[in-house]
Amino acid sequence: MAVVEAARTNTIDLVVVGPEAPLVAGVADALRAAGIAVFGPNAAAAQLEGSKGFTKDLCRANAIPTADYERVDTAREARAALDNFGIPVVIKADGLAAGKGVTVAITRDEAEAAIEAAGDGPMVIEEFLQGEEASLFALVDGETALFLASAQDHKRVGEGDTGPNTGGMGAYAPAPVLSDELRAQAMDEIVRPTAEAMARNGTPFSGVLYAGLMLTDEGPKLIEYNVRFGDPECEAIMPLIDGDFAELLHAVAEGRLAEIEPPQLTGEHAMTVVVAAQGYPGTPTSGGLIREIEAAEQVEGVTVFHAGTALGDRGLVAKGGRVLAVTGVAETFANARARAYRALDQIDFADGFHRRDIGWRELARESA
Repeated sequence: MAVVEAARTNTIDLVVVGPEAPLVAGVADALRAAGIAVFGPNAAAAQLEGSKGFTKDLCRANAIPTADYERVDTAREARAALDNFGIPVVIKADGLAAGKGVTVAITRDEAEAAIEAAGDGPMVIEEFLQGEEASLFALVDGETALFLASAQDHKRVGEGDTGPNTGGMGAYAPAPVLSDELRAQAMDEIVRPTAEAMARNGTPFSGVLYAGLMLTDEGPKLIEYNVRFGDPECEAIMPLIDGDFAELLHAVAEGRLAEIEPPQLTGEHAMTVVVAAQGYPGTPTSGGLIREIEAAEQVEGVTVFHAGTALGDRGLVAKGGRVLAVTGVAETFANARARAYRALDQIDFADGFHRRDIGWRELARESA
């Protein structure tokens, strides 16, 4: 495998596998077999993201709070399963879908249209949960699970959280809605039982568990897991991690989490806004010229992360759906938000767009 050879050739001490597809494909397995330390789960444990049905079954077997569901294999079975759920209802593709394989159907017609669009193949039909969503990130080394950070993201493409789902149009961290009490409850009732169940099943999880939570009246319930940091939450939480982050990752890879100090955060706030190419989340426009990145990076507390960019003959151009992630960091959420949007106003990208309302829920809470 090319990754293994590259690690050997360059005497790499630790490999961090970022995207979900290589994890599900077993890249971490190959690295571990070669004796190379790796941050990221093996293929069997990566099924926590690779198969929605796998995770739902694990939750049911271990009394982990989540929505009721049915697994189906054909469109016909899916339509029949709708009769067992009310409206709204959630339709999920079973496998990897780059964050876009979920439909929250508000009517029966929308549900049947989503099933028709998915065609035959494994799906999960799921109870709709009422509440506010939050994301919890925990480091897990097979035995020990430690809380790392929280965030809230904006999945919908349009202002006011409207339109189709995307991989994420923005995020902020920490998520005040995930209080210390709710965080402890989620760790004790969802994350740690998951890690324990995976270990009992002979597929211990090592890496980061990103738990998408719904904060219901009955307490936190698991929506789904990612087995990587994810964008744009990653760009929001990374600037807030205090200390040697590489050492944290290495401790996970070597099973030493119980021996080190728990992860600490700086106490600041961060907000990330995604700049996408026109057409996203459908077919994005490619090749649009991007200028004035340097001016954006001159704004205090701002980092511009490149996602779908490339250097062409004319300069920096768009090469993907989500093109940039602009993060502002400050002592308050309002100031972090202001810095991010001040930087965004400097960027010249005629073929791009971004939402102007990232963090609107938190702004509403602060002004209440």
